Amino acid sequence: MWTVAIIGAGELGGAIAQALAAGDRIGRLLLIDAAGSVAAGKALDVQQMGAVEGFHTRLDGTDDPSRVTGCDVAIVADRFGAASQEWQGDAGAAMLAQFRPYLGDAPLVLAGAAQEHLLLAAVRDAGFARRRVIGSAPEGFASAVTGIVALEARCSPREVALSVLGAPGRFVIPWSEASIGGYALERVLTQVQLGQVDARAARLWPPGAYTLGMAAARVTEALLESSRESFSVLALLDGEFGVKDRVGTLPALLTTHGIAQTRLPSLNAREKTRLLTALGPT
Repeated sequence: MWTVAIIGAGELGGAIAQALAAGDRIGRLLLIDAAGSVAAGKALDVQQMGAVEGFHTRLDGTDDPSRVTGCDVAIVADRFGAASQEWQGDAGAAMLAQFRPYLGDAPLVLAGAAQEHLLLAAVRDAGFARRRVIGSAPEGFASAVTGIVALEARCSPREVALSVLGAPGRFVIPWSEASIGGYALERVLTQVQLGQVDARAARLWPPGAYTLGMAAARVTEALLESSRESFSVLALLDGEFGVKDRVGTLPALLTTHGIAQTRLPSLNAREKTRLLTALGPT
């Protein structure tokens, strides 16, 4: 029975809990927030949905960070408050220091759209292994782009295959590698259509809480099940694209230990230039 801990019971934390519970693949979900009564209340609220939605996931809420001990995956979401705030900055670094002794070898999924620097701090300062720290927000962006491509091509989103590279807010979509129904996307869409899709994609960031929550749930399930599908995730680069020690997005295969393998697409000259610009100076 898998146990997943969600650090933060804000809007994003609640969305993640709902998405994971509805998937009915997780045995136990633990919501952790300084506002322990709120975490417990949200856990109970989602738990009661089980009778309607037909899932059996057990949910609990607490303010005790030591309860993450033994979890299979920990997800960093947002704190509860008048305006839910993603963990980042000094508060995020303090949170990592607080939870680090209890997490063991569990992968750490950063679910927020603004946790690029927190990912860097987790590896450089908190001592988490590079492959264990994964940002899931780019997968939410990739799903949104897939949706508008499907609309433009008048096909099912399931037929669209694409990946996302770059950094949050500076994403590059390698259209030369994308496909629809097994055919190269550039053979299905005209250059005018492709330009329109690319322009619309730039306005899709950042995704909302429910899109981010679903992305975190998908990445978490892929980690636990060692999925054969690749996901667009944020990680600390270690030579990929000729870049080291910078946070970037890349397609990766995931296992219970984190990132198992990266699948780097072949880029044309224009895409390479855009990608290096997005990642910044090395």
